[in-house]
Amino acid sequence: MAAELVEAKNMVMSFRVSDLQMLLGFVGRSKSGLKHELVTRALQLVQFDCSPEVFKKIKELYETRYAKKSSEVAQPQPQQHRSPEALSIHSSYDRGSTVARTSISTTNIDYPALYGKYLNGLGRLPPKVTKPEVRLVKLPFYTTLDELLKPTELVPQNNEKLQESPCIFALTPRQVELIRNSRELQPGVKSVQVVLRICYTDTSSPQEDQYPPNIAVKVNHSYCSVPGYYPSNKPGVEPKRPCRPINLTHLMYLSAATNRITVTWGNYGKSYSVGLYLVRQMTSAELLQRLKTIGIKHPELCKALVKEKLRLDPDSEIATTGVRVSLICPLVKMRLSVPCRAETCAHLQCFDAVFYLQMNEKKPTWMCPVCDKPAPYDQLIIDGLLSKILTECEDADEIEYLVDGSWCPIRAEKERSCSPQCPILVLGSSDVNGLLPTPNGNGENGKATADVVDLTLDSSSSEEEEEEDEEEDDDDEGPQPKRRCSYEKGLVSAC
Repeated sequence: MAAELVEAKNMVMSFRVSDLQMLLGFVGRSKSGLKHELVTRALQLVQFDCSPEVFKKIKELYETRYAKKSSEVAQPQPQQHRSPEALSIHSSYDRGSTVARTSISTTNIDYPALYGKYLNGLGRLPPKVTKPEVRLVKLPFYTTLDELLKPTELVPQNNEKLQESPCIFALTPRQVELIRNSRELQPGVKSVQVVLRICYTDTSSPQEDQYPPNIAVKVNHSYCSVPGYYPSNKPGVEPKRPCRPINLTHLMYLSAATNRITVTWGNYGKSYSVGLYLVRQMTSAELLQRLKTIGIKHPELCKALVKEKLRLDPDSEIATTGVRVSLICPLVKMRLSVPCRAETCAHLQCFDAVFYLQMNEKKPTWMCPVCDKPAPYDQLIIDGLLSKILTECEDADEIEYLVDGSWCPIRAEKERSCSPQCPILVLGSSDVNGLLPTPNGNGENGKATADVVDLTLDSSSSEEEEEEDEEEDDDDEGPQPKRRCSYEKGLVSAC
């Protein structure tokens, strides 16, 4: 059995670049890179993931190449000089080719028993099965550079609730150089990373990241930290866990050495798949710059959209003459700087792209703060018309779009709300130094003037005045009008 494995390796070592690319493309691996990178990738395929279909493809490529070679030798051609090393290598492969053809073509070899039903505990279907593959959603903050391991199902090996699934792989020299030469997002965190993504095994649509219960990830000899749960402030509501790509880079061997990753997970009936990717992590500032480059909608197109929104509907009995749009961001209650909305949103109101990207960088939800509907990054646009309005209208916080696509600022209501409803009297001014009108007097509009209580007088003087009023009431039979006090300082009306 070991002889067949060695023979397959020997055949792979004799392949040209085109043969290696055909083999790697057959199993869905990356075909880019130099020849030594392709050879390393193909040898890893033979060592860890060699199914009968892969053996058949290797044999087919090998026989096709040497069948062409033998036909060329049969024709008279001028002798070409070849190095002794090349002669010795090819002759050794030619001598062993008979044995290889005999052993690989044998039909009674039990490949599942020989190579294992699953790759290192991770289930993999034979390439000939046309079952759709699991796909993961694209993440705006991660740009995929290479696929190290396709989404592969976690298959339980026994009836235990806690399962372990190991995986072994090695980075190519080019990948190692990309990681080492990348900039640091923060101390110890490179922008180019090897990340682990986990999702449900569902081929109907692209899947979001979803962790299985009791997840733990071990890289070589150390455990990797996994995002924890968000605390829940509502009683009876379970805390949510942010499921994001798990960065493994800081625990890996950045060399040609193989890395071993072990995923521990809880087997509770649901099926999960894992994938390994080489990615470049982006920042909110980089996404904003990209959006400014490719996502600005021309003002004329925005104006046409306004006209479309305000177009008269013959079936409607209500005619819309205008629509108001606030220049304040609903996220942070500050004036908009980069007005943005999703192209799928039905409203004209915008939010600030700067704060929206920063919030999704911390906690990705990608929900519109205006209509609470999905607003993914690839659907975002910058409103060119509102951007122009923000530069021209700096003294208003709201505008109104009209039916012809024009706009006007709304300032009147704000100015009226700030204007005083009655004149303000300044304490100590000459207008209030005299006596106030008596309560029997009428104002200009025929309304009685309200009584004023002097709060500057102390309680003792008030009691003496009350006693004097009582004595005067006893002396005089008829009712007397209330006495008014003279004030040294002016008082403000309480109305």
